[in-house]
Amino acid sequence: MAQIIVYGIPNCDTIKKTLTFFTNKKIKIKFWDYKKLGITNEKLTNWCNNLGWQALLNKKSTSWRALTLGEQEKIIDIDSAIKLMIKNTSIIKRPVIENGKKILVGLTELEFKTKFKTKTKIK
Repeated sequence: MAQIIVYGIPNCDTIKKTLTFFTNKKIKIKFWDYKKLGITNEKLTNWCNNLGWQALLNKKSTSWRALTLGEQEKIIDIDSAIKLMIKNTSIIKRPVIENGKKILVGLTELEFKTKFKTKTKIK
């Protein structure tokens, strides 16, 4: 079984719920803290090529809303989106989960249950 890697920031409620879910199910994961470790252009390019940059850019986040309208309007393609996500990792939708070659982003509780075969409610 491939190692599961959860990418995010530790003070995010969604990440806290995600980590608690894996801990409660005794599923071993590696946590990648964007704030401490950052994220590479190569990693973001891979994710964007697989999912589309729009799936990764969290336009509902406070980080996005903190940008000026002019800054937001400059995000028009994969290159501009990656540049922004490297500069401001809080703007990446969470969680991003790598499970082998699969990349999952922004899972809902139902998706967790389906992807990780569980009926346990995420608290």
